[in-house]
Amino acid sequence: MNAAAALALVFLLALGADQQGLFPFRSQPYDPSVENPPALEPAKADTAVPDTPVQTTAHSSGPLRPESRLLLVRYVDGEFGKLVQSLPGGKKGFRIVVGKPINTQKLSDTLRLYGTAAVRGDTVQITGLEIRSQEIIVQINGGTKKHFNWRQHLQVGIGNTGSPPPESTPLVQVTGANLILDYGRPVPDMSPDDLKNDLSAMLDFSKQHSATVNWIDTLPQQFQDAIKDHRAVVGMDSEMVLAAMGRPEHKVREKSPEGNETEDWIYGGPPARTTFVTFAGDTVIRVKEFN
Repeated sequence: MNAAAALALVFLLALGADQQGLFPFRSQPYDPSVENPPALEPAKADTAVPDTPVQTTAHSSGPLRPESRLLLVRYVDGEFGKLVQSLPGGKKGFRIVVGKPINTQKLSDTLRLYGTAAVRGDTVQITGLEIRSQEIIVQINGGTKKHFNWRQHLQVGIGNTGSPPPESTPLVQVTGANLILDYGRPVPDMSPDDLKNDLSAMLDFSKQHSATVNWIDTLPQQFQDAIKDHRAVVGMDSEMVLAAMGRPEHKVREKSPEGNETEDWIYGGPPARTTFVTFAGDTVIRVKEFN
């Protein structure tokens, strides 16, 4: 090989170092079909798996309007729903961050710590709404406030002697609970259906009759007016009373000497107004109020 040929070969070698396809001295791009591919840094996986499905609602960016607040109270307070998760007891209530799935581990821990107010599949009633700056407290079956039981404090006697009421008087304490909808910002403007959707992680309203809209419209006018005014009247059945006044704090069943059975639903207690709604069978036969 002469000097000219040697120089030409050196020139071609230098040129091929930067020309793909001539002299492939550089490493080729990764081909997944090649055996024993080079090790790659594993991608970071998102381990946050939603515990339960959640339906999101596109809420307004504006705050809750006064007229919307009235509609929420009118068309959601009193509604029935079926639980899709067991409902914890406890005074603090169970908090739901709106727009995020329920943390089932936290729910299980709360149930173990505070007990179960109602189990999955039970039909419950919304008996109150408390709308705060950034959250809505939804009372279920009367909520978590401890109500005064006047019968447990009553003593009957003459002079300085007294005795507690007879133990045979049956008192049924209804277990209630609270759900706290946390919006993380001022409560947005919404419709009653929007609020029901925000509660869908705990309550299913789809198979329940409406306590305040469609069902009421089928009732006689005097019962419609009473339900809207949150009062009981003679002739109502138990469903109508529940829609009008919610679940009672206590129920007392009595039997007359003639063998007739009645049941009193008791709302409130001294010193506040106390209402006795008396049933014979499933029909209201008497309503008494004491101030």
